Amino acid sequence: MSTSIPLPFFFSHGVVHARIGHRPIQPSVGLLSAGAPAKVSFRRQSSAHRHAAHVVSSESITPVKEVSSFEPSVWGDFFINYDPKPLQRSEDWMMEKADKLKQDVRILFETHNDTAKKMHLVDAVQRLGIDHLFQDEINNAISDIKESEFTSSSLHEVALHFRLLREHGIWVSPDVFEKFKGEDGRFINTIADEPRALLSLYNAAHLLVHDEPELEEAMSFARHHLESMRDGSRLKAPLDNQINRALHLPLPRTYKRVEMLHYMLEYGQEEECIVVLLDLAKLEFNLLQHVHLKELKAFSQWWKDLYGYVELSHVRDRAVESYLWSYALFYEENLTLTRMILAKIIVFIVLMDDTYDDHATIEECRKLNEAIQRWDESAISLLPEYMKKFYRALLNYFRETEAQVEASDKYRVTCMKKEFQNLSTYYLQEFEWLHQNYKPAFKERVALSTLSSTVPLLCVTAAVGQGDAVTKESFELTTVRSSAVIACAKIMRFMNDIAAFKSGRKNKGDAANTVECYINEHKVTSEVALDKIESMIESEWRTLNQVRCDHQKQFHVVQRVMNLAVAVPFFYDKKKDAYTFSKYHQGNVGNLFVNPVTL
Repeated sequence: MSTSIPLPFFFSHGVVHARIGHRPIQPSVGLLSAGAPAKVSFRRQSSAHRHAAHVVSSESITPVKEVSSFEPSVWGDFFINYDPKPLQRSEDWMMEKADKLKQDVRILFETHNDTAKKMHLVDAVQRLGIDHLFQDEINNAISDIKESEFTSSSLHEVALHFRLLREHGIWVSPDVFEKFKGEDGRFINTIADEPRALLSLYNAAHLLVHDEPELEEAMSFARHHLESMRDGSRLKAPLDNQINRALHLPLPRTYKRVEMLHYMLEYGQEEECIVVLLDLAKLEFNLLQHVHLKELKAFSQWWKDLYGYVELSHVRDRAVESYLWSYALFYEENLTLTRMILAKIIVFIVLMDDTYDDHATIEECRKLNEAIQRWDESAISLLPEYMKKFYRALLNYFRETEAQVEASDKYRVTCMKKEFQNLSTYYLQEFEWLHQNYKPAFKERVALSTLSSTVPLLCVTAAVGQGDAVTKESFELTTVRSSAVIACAKIMRFMNDIAAFKSGRKNKGDAANTVECYINEHKVTSEVALDKIESMIESEWRTLNQVRCDHQKQFHVVQRVMNLAVAVPFFYDKKKDAYTFSKYHQGNVGNLFVNPVTL
């Protein structure tokens, strides 16, 4: 087996020629050669034997012989047994009230002719988490905002204009901020005392693409003065909380549903507050929470049955966290099928990952990969006894998924299967490196571990189950190792590796990760290596921002890739791996799925 894997991607950047519109499209950053890669850490032990005969067959369950090395789930059977408290109002009343408020909001979109007012309306609708109800209205408003002759002396408004358009894939020149600079080319001192304007500038600047030093300067300037204001206790609520959150994680990179809950508490204190939006946001959140809670109950039972059937007691029990990751990409009510398909594939990834990483021998890994490549019931005979039920369950899951989707969508399930097979190959290659005591070069490690990040598989899966809503052209963006997929995969890989390195977490089958490879190859301290890799993460965010502008026609799919990317810092932030150590998001899970918002 070859141990050398070529670096599969190269970057090329162009020059800005326009103020508003599409930035010149960059050459796609594709995979020029296939390689093999480091696993992402998408594990629980249960003392209860689980009956799950209906998952695949009626085979009997033997006693669990091994205890997982991972922390038990903090949730256990909570969502299976949870009986929600009665809501403040009946569901029928809330739906009727929400329908009336939706009509009121549509009228607002029709009557807000002033560009500034229209921008504030779009921003509020998006940040309050009700944008899925007004996609046509928002698209029309964004088109109007783009075409309007917008002039403003307010840095807050200019930055908001810039952010909204770039968020929707419309390139805007950073020259719009020149009016706030002096003759020396630096930002004027007067804006240093405007916290709201600086916050808007800071968030907008994080939508920069490659080769935009003006926005790098804006980001640095805004951060410096915001930190000074925060440290000097010069901020009032709710701006102080908004600034603290942004300095930790800028708005374009936040887990949208969690940020929405914060903003829902703050919006009523803003000057531009439109009460009808806030009322609708609260109703819609509670109505959707009811849907998500039912799904989480069914998904938790499905996982309990599967976990009991496959009897792989060495794996993480992270059903709720798997659903939470899928929910980051899709929270809309009409996307239940895709949300559940994605949550289930994450579970199967974890089953395979933890088996490769934390349990199987090299020979068992080779046999497992051989069976997965054959993808046939006859391959069961290749496997050791403890892997056979997992393999049957895996084949059954894909058969069930294919049966659930529309005829036009079935080929996408085939692509899903191929990516799962690829992922198995990548996992095996990593184990082969470890087994052979092979020390890959940093670039070689990145090439392999980018692919084993699971992102290529997740991106393909995220386009399954939506039928014609995802065009063939858009789907291809997820299957060709596009710049969007690779950038998201690198963010996942690097942030996961940083969290693992800082926490000291390492499993039996884990080879040296990218941080360790960089330290060993360049003979530098961990601080130097971490700084370098964090700068690489920033570069990938810029690539993703560029993709939004380059592929506006595929915005629907690109936005889901962006959602996957923003889920990464939510789960892998600083020293924590909040997927494996699920206690970190216990409060967020409660707020998202258990506690309704007060009306």
